Amino acid sequence: MNSTIITAFWFVSILFVITPGLDWAYAISAGISARKRNVALAVLGMLSGHFFVITIVAIGVGKIVASHPDALMLLTLFGALYLLWLGLNMLRQPPGMAKEDVVNKGRWFWKGVCMSGINPKVLLLFLALMPQFINEHASLPVGLQILLLGMIHVVSCAVVYSFVGFSAHSVLASRPTTTLWVGRASGIMMSVIALLLIGHQLWGQ
Repeated sequence: MNSTIITAFWFVSILFVITPGLDWAYAISAGISARKRNVALAVLGMLSGHFFVITIVAIGVGKIVASHPDALMLLTLFGALYLLWLGLNMLRQPPGMAKEDVVNKGRWFWKGVCMSGINPKVLLLFLALMPQFINEHASLPVGLQILLLGMIHVVSCAVVYSFVGFSAHSVLASRPTTTLWVGRASGIMMSVIALLLIGHQLWGQ
């Protein structure tokens, strides 16, 4: 792979990363919780979710799923329902109000994994856009090309999501009222996006 292709993919990737969405909402929700460690756990979870999707695409499963609309629809619906559940829970108990315990710390990681695995931006980038940057005739195997581009994306995510999460913690964690409303706004954003995804899959086909 030449530097031009890598640079072009990074430019597309970073546009996805810096665009506020589910990932930003989750990083902010972790940031306004009581502990900084939750930000690290949430970001690590999201990065793990990204890496999981990248691996699936690299071994060819992603191409199979993308070529079967019904399977992709079911996957999207499942993800949207899970996202709706997360959003409603966040509305019921915003992060700043949640009681901190050992169990909740683990949840920040696993929710981050699921969040990235069902994020429409992630699926669009790796299932629809990434193939345009892959050269089947290059000396580097296709799977390794996907992993290389994927890791470039993961590094960008690590930097941006960490900045968003820790910035939210520094600015909002000591402001209970603002924290409460930001947490609720994040829950609303997740719920609305989930409902739009469900509506599109059921009635927008």
